[in-house]
Amino acid sequence: MESVEKFLAAMSNWVWGPPMLLLLMGTHLFLTVRLRFIQRYIPKAIKLSLQRTREGEGDISHFGALMTALAATIGTGNIVGVATAVAAGGPGAVLWMWLTGVFGIATKYGEAVLAVKYRTVNSRGEMAGGPMYVLERGLNWRWLGIVFALFTAIAAFGIGNMVQANSISVLLRQTLNVPQWVSGVVLMVLTGLVILGGIRSIARVCGILVPFMALAYVSGCLVLLALGWSTVPASIALIVKSAFTSQAAAGGFLGAGVMTAMRYGIARGLFSNESGLGSAPIVAAAARTTNPVRQGLVSSSGTFWDTVVVCFITGLVLVNSGVWTDQATEGALLTKAAFDSLPVIGPAILVVGLLTFVFSTILGWSYYGEKAVEYLFGRAVIQPYRYLWTVSVMVGSVLTLPLVWSLADVANALMAIPNLISLLALSGVIAAETRQYLWDASTTGENHV
Repeated sequence: MESVEKFLAAMSNWVWGPPMLLLLMGTHLFLTVRLRFIQRYIPKAIKLSLQRTREGEGDISHFGALMTALAATIGTGNIVGVATAVAAGGPGAVLWMWLTGVFGIATKYGEAVLAVKYRTVNSRGEMAGGPMYVLERGLNWRWLGIVFALFTAIAAFGIGNMVQANSISVLLRQTLNVPQWVSGVVLMVLTGLVILGGIRSIARVCGILVPFMALAYVSGCLVLLALGWSTVPASIALIVKSAFTSQAAAGGFLGAGVMTAMRYGIARGLFSNESGLGSAPIVAAAARTTNPVRQGLVSSSGTFWDTVVVCFITGLVLVNSGVWTDQATEGALLTKAAFDSLPVIGPAILVVGLLTFVFSTILGWSYYGEKAVEYLFGRAVIQPYRYLWTVSVMVGSVLTLPLVWSLADVANALMAIPNLISLLALSGVIAAETRQYLWDASTTGENHV
């Protein structure tokens, strides 16, 4: 097992080298410029996301699609992902993660626009879409669509399943002395009860869980920042400074260079908001919408909430508390150390928050993986996949954290590459759709979105 961990760690470092960082951030920046800083429409996007419209073709509402996507993104990436990024890359990783979110809004928008434009209807009358269909129908590259779907089906078990189950089982063992296998069994049963009902069941549960868990967690973070308000300005300054200069060793922290801060900040930013990964557009394609731009705006608001708001607040709490200098603490336990400064309430908020984060992420990613295997093998494999997915929750609960995280990092990169290629190749289509439904509509006064 140790040799496997070393291999995956080396593979993770290779795929997340400078070429991948350049491709990801380059796509974010390119689409931001080509779409005339689409981020300025975030207020409109948030307004649209709250409208439970039944207009247009689709399986679930804008709100349901957004909540399912947020369920898959607001998860351990916001707690464990931020913590591991800060522990390895120093405070500067927080800024790189935040910038990945800001510019990633444009990429998330573009992904959803293409997903809706090139979606299709399967044999059961359900919407089917995502990068695999974009690659096939938009570029005639079915072979690359197959590659994306294959990586998605594999990545789902890492980023959306085993990483999530492992994080909560470790935290419950450390906090409440609950055996990891017990956590795995309970989580496995709850997962099976929901995902066997399909996307409507998943969207319904996520619509309840996501707003509750996000509000409770952010409130806890804000209380911690309020208690340590005197050092917040200095912490923000440290985050900015460390992003562009090498961070010296501090306490148990071994020090980190700028490239290390970038590598972990951007990689964990992608793990958190999934902008460029190609996962969220799979559920965006199922939304009831009158045009691609409308859903594109709604989807882009997910990256804003996930990374620009939640991840940044988590990172600021970690840096401001000073726990990031303790190399003996890793993953969720690093965030736990920060929340322990808020007696009783702090640990409770973290445990409940992570539990709901984990459960909802497993639900959201089960749909992504399901659609990937449906594209590859047809509907006959969906039910067996759901059972395999449910059992994998138990497996992930007892695996070691470095192995699971390295597997997730590798799978994420291999999944992102085909999607980023489609975004760059079809950027003209995204711009044309935006011009028709947003820019020209704003000029003529027609309300297309």
